[in-house]
Amino acid sequence: MIMYTMMPDELIFPIGQETFEKQQVIDYNGIPLLVAKNELHEFEVVRVLSTDPSHYLHAPVQPGAKIPLM
Repeated sequence: MIMYTMMPDELIFPIGQETFEKQQVIDYNGIPLLVAKNELHEFEVVRVLSTDPSHYLHAPVQPGAKIPLM
């Protein structure tokens, strides 16, 4: 079956509960981020939650970037 849609994959195929439980919202240098804790005891940025467009240009907080635990 082929599904043609503009909806994001997350709405059609929700993530598992264990993945959701690893995620949390933090404030890093004044920028709200959705992060997931990994097995190396650091946060990995999942999504930038800021409404300021300039925050999306900061390389240290781009999705996939690693942030040490505070």
